[in-house]
This record gives sequence, structure tokens and C-alpha cells, in this order.
Amino acid sequence: MSNKYSNLISKLQRHKRIAVFSHLRPDGDCIGAQIGISLWLKKNGVESQAFNEDDMPENLKWLTSFKKVHKPEEFNLSQFDAYLFVDGNALHRFGRHAKSVLDQGKPLYMIDHHPQPDDIFEASISEITASSSCELVYNIFQEHDPDQIDEAVAKALYTGIVTDTGSFQFQSVTAHTMHAAAELLERGGFRPDAVISKIYSSKKPNELALLSRALGSIQIVRNSPIATMRVYEKMLKETGTTKEDTEGFVQYPLSLEGIKACVFFREDGDKIKISLRSNSDDIDVNIWARKFEGGGHKRASGAFYLGSMEEAVSSVVKVGLLQLNKK
Repeated sequence: MSNKYSNLISKLQRHKRIAVFSHLRPDGDCIGAQIGISLWLKKNGVESQAFNEDDMPENLKWLTSFKKVHKPEEFNLSQFDAYLFVDGNALHRFGRHAKSVLDQGKPLYMIDHHPQPDDIFEASISEITASSSCELVYNIFQEHDPDQIDEAVAKALYTGIVTDTGSFQFQSVTAHTMHAAAELLERGGFRPDAVISKIYSSKKPNELALLSRALGSIQIVRNSPIATMRVYEKMLKETGTTKEDTEGFVQYPLSLEGIKACVFFREDGDKIKISLRSNSDDIDVNIWARKFEGGGHKRASGAFYLGSMEEAVSSVVKVGLLQLNKK
């Protein structure tokens, strides 16, 4: 491990009370990393509270038995002597309460694997080649004391690695990722299905009804390797589902033969949520997303479009086609 791990570990241990934030619209990696690092802090004599402005997805609520995740408004954030941000590298990704701590003049720390981090952190671990933020938290345990990995830590970190790699399918998976997953299973004393069943085997009939409608919306952009999928608010209402139930939908159009990239569009109030995925070096969806003030990774990114579904599809697809034509 590099000096950045020992540097962050040293700085975190100097504090008495740290607020740990995970990003808006939480997923398995941000919650797993948040809980994992919070448990690490406790094991090393540092009090912490975990915060997220949004509600926890149903399939991740079981993780909060290891460490409760609070809404920021439940606490006076000025009472903490430092703030740690996981799975995001810009304060706006964590909500308005997180952005407000910048005024406290106290140390800000970060653990993340997304490109182009903000230059506001006193110390950070930022590795864009890592499979997940949970892999980075695992590295902290490895650097400091791997014997501190117990069942709770292992299950939290394994959840993030599994979900952020598409169950070890993505290009971000390395030999180190697999070694990390194997050690988590060994030290945690559980089999993969103990976590996988909680994440993926809790679908309700109405969620599958929504997926069926979404699959019916898949279209291949004419004369291109780009596919799209749409979910309208009307579809959510008619199936009795929520926007959280669309998690993972973006992977379906990407599985079509000959498709190099896909875009999932979902109505979200007066905006359209855009999720972009690529399985080819021909299309960098981070560059694509940044055209709409979003971002993420080369092969997985997201953004929002202010306007109608039809406008969003037209504008976003046009940018993707332009990137392809430049190759």
C-alpha cells in the first residue's frame, strides 16, 4: 500500500468524533463502505455517526443492523471534529447538509474511486482503477490490522464489491478484487449466498411487472451500437413501485448483442435521471455524462436532464453518436 493509506489512517485516528457521509441515492457500495469504515473507526477508538440524506433501499436495510445510518438533520453537525466522505469526491453528491460542513473549517477526508476529485480534502484515498470504494476500505483494514475484519465488516464490504462490479462482471475487477472478496468470505465466516440473497433475491411481483414494461421500452438507436431504455412515472404508479426499484435496469440493454453502450432514462419529477453504461473503449460514458453536468467512470456514469423524456433522449443520444463518430 502507498503512503496515502498510512497518512489517512494516522489523521483519522487523531479525532474523537467523525461524521461519515455516503452519497445521495445510496447504493450497495456507498453504504457498504460507509458502514465498513465506521466500524473501523469504532475499533480504533474513534466515535462516529453515519449520515445519508436519502432513504435506504429496501435490499440494503439489513446492513444498518451493523451501523445505523441517520438523516443529517437529526444531529448538530458542528459537534463533529472532522468529516469523512465515502464513494463520492465532490460535496454536492452528498446533499445540502454535507455541503454546509465546509463552513465549519474542520478537516474533510475522502475515500473514493471516481475520477476528478475536488481539491478540498486534507487527506484522501482516490483510486479510479479500484473496483469499488469498499475495496479501498478493505485496503485500509489490510494496511492497519486485517484481524479487525469481522463478520459485520466483511458482509458490508463484500456487499459493495459485489454490487459495484455487477457480481464480478465488470472490467474494473482485478486479481486484487478477487483476493479481497475471498478474504472477506474467509474472515467473515459466510458463503456468498448469505449476502447475494439479501441483495438480489427479494423481488416482489410488482417489481418484476415494472421490469417487464421497462424491457418493452428498449430501443436500438438506428445504425449504431447504442441502446436505450425508459421508465416513466406513470409506469411506477401503475405497478405500485418506486424509483429505487429500477436499480440495475441499465444492465439489460447493454446485454444485447452488438451493443457498445446504453442509456437508461427515468422520469424524476421535472428532471430525467440518466444512467449510462459502456462495455467498449470506443465510448467513454464519463465524458458523455459530463456534457450534462454529471459524471462517474469511463464505463458507468450518470447525470440529470432538465426537460421532457423526449428531449432528454434526443439530446443525450446525439452526444453519444457524436463521440462514436469521432473515433
